[in-house]
Amino acid sequence: MSQTPTNAHRATRVLVTGGAGFIGSHLCERLLEASHAVIAVDNYQTSQPANIRHLLSNPGFQILTHDVIEPLDVEVDQVYNLACSASPAQYQRDPVGTLRTNVNGTLAVLGLAVRQSATALQASTSEVYGDPERHPQTEDYWGHTNPIGPRACYNEGKRCAETLFFDFRRQHALPIKVARIFNTYGPRMMLNDGRVVSNFIVQALRGQPITIHGSGEQTRSFCFVDDIVSGLTKLMSSPEDVTGPINLGHTEEVGIRELAEIVIRLTGSHSTITHTERPEDDPSRRLPDIAKARRTLDWAPSTTMEEGLGRTIEYFDRLLRDGAATPK
Repeated sequence: MSQTPTNAHRATRVLVTGGAGFIGSHLCERLLEASHAVIAVDNYQTSQPANIRHLLSNPGFQILTHDVIEPLDVEVDQVYNLACSASPAQYQRDPVGTLRTNVNGTLAVLGLAVRQSATALQASTSEVYGDPERHPQTEDYWGHTNPIGPRACYNEGKRCAETLFFDFRRQHALPIKVARIFNTYGPRMMLNDGRVVSNFIVQALRGQPITIHGSGEQTRSFCFVDDIVSGLTKLMSSPEDVTGPINLGHTEEVGIRELAEIVIRLTGSHSTITHTERPEDDPSRRLPDIAKARRTLDWAPSTTMEEGLGRTIEYFDRLLRDGAATPK
């Protein structure tokens, strides 16, 4: 690990779990730009080394191959806990492993934060709201989830992680932050990510039929990764009494079929649209109320869907043209 100054002006030491992942790699990049010393931790189960390869020459950056469920001792001032796949297709392949990451991994992260007197931020998710009966979703809504369904390993794991964060604050006076992240997209998503934006873009660029689960009338909000990273860093730097949970997401509600049509138009693809069976517990509507983020963090997304999708399409088009193999 690179040495940092020991005087009062030394760089803030930041640990990012899931640091080689989609959002994590963008967060590491932003933190380094702010002159922080960054330690990224990843087991590469649902991430890829290419995401952080351009950071390896930075003397303030270190990557550790490590599973977050195992104890880790490093000297840090802040911890961002982003470990765990957010793609249903990926986290359902190993539901027990997903739960262990969200529960055991969170316990390991919080234990480290207590030992280091570090501020800990949990990257939670809109999935804690389940298939919501309140619309849009505010942070005081307790959600409508199926605790024994196929998505429960992620939904309930993240809900438990939030509980652990607040219990550690109550029991150990640990400074904490909790962000509930809604659907996020952008460069560095994996080709076989399994999430709707990456699926649609890759299918369109390959000229394959775009596959919609169900009728396509279900809705989501899609926030570009740069905006999410800005929200996370603003939350981390907020006053100690700002703990969250705080919703981070875009306020534009988009139908899934509408998204497919936008992707076809932006890629110039001749792909057709096909429909398959809708997965169990797939939410019908999802949209954040971000009034709390606006008020406490002075944060709101600034990237339009056309701009964000354009940059994401360029990224995947370059991967495909370069003959990138689909990651395992």
